Amino acid sequence: MRARALFAAALLLVTCVACGPGTVTASDPLIKRASDGKHLTIGIRFDSPGLSQRTIDGRFIGFDVDVAEYVAGKLGVDPQHITWHETTPATRESDLTSGAADLIVGTYSITDKRKQLVSFAGPYFSTGQDLLVRLNSADITGPETLNGRRLCSVTGSTPAQMVRDKFAQAVQLVEYPRYPDCVTALLANQVDAVTTDAVILAGFAAQDPELLRVVGKPFSTERYGIGLRKGDTESQHAIDDAISDMISSGAWLKSLQANIGPSNYPLPPPPQVTER
Repeated sequence: MRARALFAAALLLVTCVACGPGTVTASDPLIKRASDGKHLTIGIRFDSPGLSQRTIDGRFIGFDVDVAEYVAGKLGVDPQHITWHETTPATRESDLTSGAADLIVGTYSITDKRKQLVSFAGPYFSTGQDLLVRLNSADITGPETLNGRRLCSVTGSTPAQMVRDKFAQAVQLVEYPRYPDCVTALLANQVDAVTTDAVILAGFAAQDPELLRVVGKPFSTERYGIGLRKGDTESQHAIDDAISDMISSGAWLKSLQANIGPSNYPLPPPPQVTER
């Protein structure tokens, strides 16, 4: 009898602790989990020069990294308490819906289709789809000149299909898991062009300026947002405020100049934060 009483008391204590004030649960808004737990897991790309890249010594650098750290700071989380999670175009939605990442800051274009699965804050950057080609490919001047050629993009992304649907029905689409794989194929003459957002391509062109160039004729509008769990409106508003603060403080432009400026990509004006 005494053992049963002790067990019941222990169970009651555990229950009370679990229900006590300040307890963080998976169903809580992100801003509560961030402020109470002082930790965030943020999904970024590990392979986008100028935007988000893991260095040889294990550091994470780039404009998207700076945006993620600024937003996290406004939510009460220091950079050293961020866990960086590698995300890809094919896994961004599942990373959020499964809880593998609290936020996605990874060249994540806001679209109506994606809004069916996740919510967005922002946008924090605007760009457009373009082409990366070899420096000597003077005859590739835009997407309409790709008929009969091989065009590379990454699995789970839509730019290459959009080129075929709208500009060059006879283009041959090639997919690789990562953009660096596409760039390697381009340098090896296995594909004729790589397509994605111009700011991503500019980072790769900056690494091999004597071999590669961006065509420089964007043919879409892409608005990068910060992805979070669908329906978390309270956190969405807080992240919008953090992005607006980063822009007004000058930190947004400073990061762009440091990370994207060296590629000679023309820096766009700050976007209007509209995803409320």
